[in-house]
Amino acid sequence: MKKLILLFFGLVLTIGANAQFPMGGGTAKKMVTGRITAVILDSVTKKPIDYATVSLMKNKDNKSVNGAVTDERGRLSLSNISPEEYKLSIGFMGYKTKVMTVKTTPEKPDLSMGTIYLSPTASNLKEVEISGQAALIENKVDKIVYNAEQDITNAGGDATDVMRKVPMLSVDVNGNLQMRGAAVRVLINGKPSGTMANSVADALKMIPAEQIKSVEVITSPSAKYDAEGSGGIVNIITKKKSAEGTSGSVNTSVGTRSNNGAFNLNAKTGRLSLTGSLGVNHAYPQNSLVRSFNQSVASDGSINTTSQEGYSKWSRLGYNGSVGLDYDFNNYHNISSNVKINRFSNGGPGSSNVLTNGFPSLNIRDMDMGFNNLDWNIDYRKTSKKEGEEFSVSAQLTTGRNTSDFSNRIIFPEPYIANPGDPGVMLADIINNGANTGKNNEYTLQSDYVYPLSKTTTLETGVKGIFRNIQSNYGESLQDFDYDQNVASAYGVLGFKIGKKITAKAGLRGEYTAINSLSGHKDKYDKDYTNLFPSAVISQALKGGGSVKLSYNKRIQRPSLFYLNPFENKSDPFNILRGNPELDPEITQNMELGYSTFIKGSVINASVFYRTTKDVIESASLPLPVADGDPQRFLTTYLNVGKSQSYGMNVFASYNPKPKWTLMTNLGLNTYEVNNQASDLNTGTFVNYTAFLRSAYALPGGWNTELWGVINSPKRTFQGKTDAMYFYGAALKKEIMKKKASIGLNVLNPFSRDLVINTVNKGKGYEQSTNIHYPLRSFGVNFSYSFGKLKFTQPKKGVKNDDVKKEDQGGMGGVQN
Repeated sequence: MKKLILLFFGLVLTIGANAQFPMGGGTAKKMVTGRITAVILDSVTKKPIDYATVSLMKNKDNKSVNGAVTDERGRLSLSNISPEEYKLSIGFMGYKTKVMTVKTTPEKPDLSMGTIYLSPTASNLKEVEISGQAALIENKVDKIVYNAEQDITNAGGDATDVMRKVPMLSVDVNGNLQMRGAAVRVLINGKPSGTMANSVADALKMIPAEQIKSVEVITSPSAKYDAEGSGGIVNIITKKKSAEGTSGSVNTSVGTRSNNGAFNLNAKTGRLSLTGSLGVNHAYPQNSLVRSFNQSVASDGSINTTSQEGYSKWSRLGYNGSVGLDYDFNNYHNISSNVKINRFSNGGPGSSNVLTNGFPSLNIRDMDMGFNNLDWNIDYRKTSKKEGEEFSVSAQLTTGRNTSDFSNRIIFPEPYIANPGDPGVMLADIINNGANTGKNNEYTLQSDYVYPLSKTTTLETGVKGIFRNIQSNYGESLQDFDYDQNVASAYGVLGFKIGKKITAKAGLRGEYTAINSLSGHKDKYDKDYTNLFPSAVISQALKGGGSVKLSYNKRIQRPSLFYLNPFENKSDPFNILRGNPELDPEITQNMELGYSTFIKGSVINASVFYRTTKDVIESASLPLPVADGDPQRFLTTYLNVGKSQSYGMNVFASYNPKPKWTLMTNLGLNTYEVNNQASDLNTGTFVNYTAFLRSAYALPGGWNTELWGVINSPKRTFQGKTDAMYFYGAALKKEIMKKKASIGLNVLNPFSRDLVINTVNKGKGYEQSTNIHYPLRSFGVNFSYSFGKLKFTQPKKGVKNDDVKKEDQGGMGGVQN
């Protein structure tokens, strides 16, 4: 390990030297930049048009170089404009898009365009649709961007509501994310989060929708990204005001099922920017009907059965807070730091009537799980006079503490004979308790360097080290689990253009993983492995703003503590949960062909893909041995079940029948199949699908309405399936206080209290089934308010993690900031 660390720092110093003494020699000519200003008004009413979308493109190649939106007075200001001839495009829903040629010179770098009038239109629908939709969905060379801040219907919701509208993502009833039927890596502002690692669903519920600026769906991650996430990467970009002044927002939602509250504050003066946020989420305890049935056939042909029927009454409480600082020393040096704290817990009491081989009993139980996490990032970034050159060093500390406590009391209505062969043995009440505390510490150091070899070719390279230590204490020292995972990686990516319309990226990432673990002071699970992860993507721009792309990448999915921890959770004494520390990681290879275009004002993004995965990790429910008189118990754990291949497709489409009416659909389909010759496993081929449908309409007077629904097909595993399910919702919102605030109503599953979830797992000589009535119906009221006075200027180029770096690819022609 010492050699790895020394090698890591040696590479960092080497890259740092390259940053100080760039390849190719020479210095760039100093370029004086200026500013373009204007005021945008309605040509009929002469009133300001706020939030009009403005894009500045080079006249010679239509390359987007700058963009902004107008403020509440219709004012526009674009800064850091190099002397050249440009096209200035101004558009807003319900107005004709206006394109003007502008020119700045070294002698006169500042250009004041005075007042620009936009003409309302009801007939030229195609122009309006393209302008409005381009701001909502952008297509990059290796990602799709959903600009959540452009969608007014997100107000009052949380990140789960936003994710349902993002192309290619599917969200189940609990808020778990998948992309094309596979797991995804979720980042916040390009950084991993300990809270996301614990529970993506719970973490998303604690992020107010108003905090989200955009969501990047990276289906073809280049080698510069961590190789984690077999399905791809989802990067949530939060809002960060770059304008001078102080601003903030207050959001709250009160309902019959859950409550949310959030406060955000941003302040910028000169070179210093400060941000802060605080959010709270509370879900009321509600009764959930739970039924389960276990059955197995013994070697002598006898049948053992255990059935349960009862209620769980769980609640959820969580909060999150963050504080951030960003400082520009000058035009070329920047440092930023951010601290995020998260805590949430869920659990509650429950009881079940149990029937074991015909004998009744009552199980009274209680369960409580808690998650605490802190993420601290420090980033330094250096640019130079050479456009596009960038050197950065980033460090992150993640520390978390997870707790799991349970208790059971099995009560028998009257003593009965436990063993018919021994009448003297009577069975009394059984009390069972358990506790587990997990500690996770993670240290990350990363350095990246970007160097433009020419105007059309860019080299990206970097190194990274991740050092993880997980300790799981059971309260009984002989069962403690100590797990170390260290990952060292390096990458190189070459991006280049072929002609004016073809953009390509190719790269290679190498990762070395070393694992040392100890369970119960005696069972050691040590392993190390090296993987190479190639990536390649080529994209061609088409007429009308469309594009077609072909990509290939290789990914890895390492099992987390949840899958590895051998602690036995006996909160349900008849269905025990336990991790498997001997799991191998999943290795996935992906190929994708994607296409995006405008057709009569509609945005369409479609793709087909092929994926192979070896060492697929799935849960397995297995019957435990049964002694005379004992009930049948099942153990649920995790196994590498075999190899799978999957074909599939995705279609995202958005259409405006009228300027203020948006119809949207997000459809996904993929095959499921697992094979394992060693265990003679062949599931056959099944088809999984998911569909999201949405209709949003903006009414006069600042009213907005929304209807949506989700349909998920049956979910298959190598043992069985979970039945299909659907859920739906609606919202009504009203902008008030000169559009600084909104108030709204929302409803979820109004015509059915429960969502019924049926799961059946079968094997040779056994069967396990569960039936859960999940309380889903809710009614709520939400309120959102934004405050502050800002001076709108185009932000200075500051720190960006490489994961959130935006490409030059024009895609759908949206504004790039």
